Amino acid sequence: MTKPWYVYMVRCAKNALYTGITQDVVNRVAQHNAGTGAKAVKALGLPVTLVYTETVDTKGAALKREYEIKQLPKSYKENMIKSPRNEINRPL
Repeated sequence: MTKPWYVYMVRCAKNALYTGITQDVVNRVAQHNAGTGAKAVKALGLPVTLVYTETVDTKGAALKREYEIKQLPKSYKENMIKSPRNEINRPL
């Protein structure tokens, strides 16, 4: 069985939201907070807090969903964080 992919959002110290994909959300957030993740996150301020996760089946689906989310206005992303679709409170 292949590991699922996750689309995730983190809130950066400067209150910006960063969206990315990974197969290991816990490790990826730790990488961001260690300053070894995406350079864009570092520029938006550390530490980051995980605020949204969504499971998808394939890397291709994750990349497509990441792109869709990145096109949305911040207000819509804030609503996504509050929505039942947010898997943040479910075990990864």
